[in-house]
Amino acid sequence: MIKINEIALPVNYDEEDLKKAAARKIGCCKRDIILVKILKKSLDARKKSDIHYVLSAAVEIKDEERLLKKGFEKYSPFKPLSVPAKKTQKRPVVVGFGPAGIFAALTLARSGSRPIVLERGLDADSRKKKTELFWAEGRLDSECNVQFGEGGAGTFSDGKLNTGTHSPLINQVLWDFAECGAPSEILYLAKPHIGTDKLLVTVKNLRKRIISLGGEIIFGAKFTDFSAKNGRISSVSYEKDGKAYEIETDDLILASGHSARDTFEILLNKGVFMEQKAFSVGMRIEHLQRDINRSMFGENAPKELIADYKLAAHLPNGRGVYTFCMCPGGQVLASSSESETIVTNGMSYYSRRGENANSAVLVGITPKDFGSKEILAGANLQRKIEKAAFIKAGKNYHAPIINVGKLLNRTSDYEIKKVKPTYRPGTAFVMPQEYLPEYAVDCIKKALPIFAKKISCFDDSEAVLTGPETRSSSPVRITRGETLESISVKGFYPCGEGAGYAGGIVSAAVDGLRCGMAVLEKNS
Repeated sequence: MIKINEIALPVNYDEEDLKKAAARKIGCCKRDIILVKILKKSLDARKKSDIHYVLSAAVEIKDEERLLKKGFEKYSPFKPLSVPAKKTQKRPVVVGFGPAGIFAALTLARSGSRPIVLERGLDADSRKKKTELFWAEGRLDSECNVQFGEGGAGTFSDGKLNTGTHSPLINQVLWDFAECGAPSEILYLAKPHIGTDKLLVTVKNLRKRIISLGGEIIFGAKFTDFSAKNGRISSVSYEKDGKAYEIETDDLILASGHSARDTFEILLNKGVFMEQKAFSVGMRIEHLQRDINRSMFGENAPKELIADYKLAAHLPNGRGVYTFCMCPGGQVLASSSESETIVTNGMSYYSRRGENANSAVLVGITPKDFGSKEILAGANLQRKIEKAAFIKAGKNYHAPIINVGKLLNRTSDYEIKKVKPTYRPGTAFVMPQEYLPEYAVDCIKKALPIFAKKISCFDDSEAVLTGPETRSSSPVRITRGETLESISVKGFYPCGEGAGYAGGIVSAAVDGLRCGMAVLEKNS
């Protein structure tokens, strides 16, 4: 097969259109083309009068050798990663079953090392029931929720798979997702996503694959401690159903996520070296999706197009404000993991056909803002914001909201008009200064009109802000060395978002894969 680039096609193209365009690029007849495989697909919306897709493709064609001699590029198909068969002396332990833990366990299982995974939350189906109960009735299970359980926090999200990292392992992660039930288009879309509904299926299939390769996943198993001998991991302790258990192991991959604050406390008390890390705080903004579509694509854009966005502003005061985890046609989620706190996140289903668009609007903060040099000062700041929001919104897991018009002092009214908040179990009008730091609110107020210069509806007075968003990334970094082991304990591999080494589903999965390979290399 040969590879061709820069194929421009209309938004509503079909397979015949693709073959015709490929034939024009090659300079041959359409009947000479046997097969066309899309390799990359992105939307070019720079001109609202000419919105189209740009593709690269692999083409199987008659007389391929002649075309290669003319300078066409030969297509080299993706080859899945080959994990060497290698059993560790003792079964390795993975703590956490989000993207990092899943791919660490999958890598180890492929080697024949039979990993044991400890996940404090429950399996995907049980977890869905727990979260639905919380959203409907405000009954929080602090051990199984949007943050904890099979698939990690990413399970209840838009399932975005684009990343700013450039690891060659990204293709392996996407391939495994597709093999386990994610839409095959994630292999070529410039902005791939899965959606919560399909992610729930995909993570279950990844679990089944790990088990089929000899791995073991224990749900409802809360990590409580580890032991070390001569500076090296020797065992891991956990609790399940009120009973304590211990596993002897030489290798621990900790992929517990950014919300496992009790785990951070355990590590701190054990003398594991950690550092304060910058993170962000803010609110979720909701617009009508059709308004976002109209602003970005124009009045006459094809109805099948659903707009997303990514915005950033650097303010004169030196702070940055940016949008994060934009969920087209999605909803704002109650995402608390601790009692008497409010945490928000965003979610979309695969179709992205909900009425509202939502995105976090976040202000970057640094350890200078934490008010203390204590390692967990960032986590304490997060908790302070979350508890204040809980109290100010009524102490019933309703979230504080404000309309943009009121926030920007354009109106004196607390009003909900065309944009209806999607957060459940309920909302209450609260000025964000009552729970967020004043500097964060001030930065958001300055950023909204700047964002509106790019997306005209962004500072619409009827848009709604729901807060707080505090869990965009970990407030600590568990420092590790070149071997990916903690600099404090050999055989201990801090991994993924919670350890401060990833920022999204794909980067966390890649880090899990790397940590799994590091364990195997150490035992070679």
